[in-house]
Amino acid sequence: MSRRYTVAVHREEGGEGYYVTVPALPGCFTAGATEDAALANAVEAIQAHIEGLMKSGLPVPDGEESEPVKVASLLIPSAA
Repeated sequence: MSRRYTVAVHREEGGEGYYVTVPALPGCFTAGATEDAALANAVEAIQAHIEGLMKSGLPVPDGEESEPVKVASLLIPSAA
């Protein structure tokens, strides 16, 4: 069964890599040197997280259906 999850990609402080969080799966996160690497690692992290939930007998969130998430970039004008 396939599931689709929304992920948030964040740039590390100092711009030396990226990390990914998964809003529907609290505690599921990963990182990578590039955005593509972080996203590839996210697939593995999500699979491992789901496997852990299943082994523990915990429910696995459905993903998209349970995620009221929107990621946006906002430009804030300076107050000067």
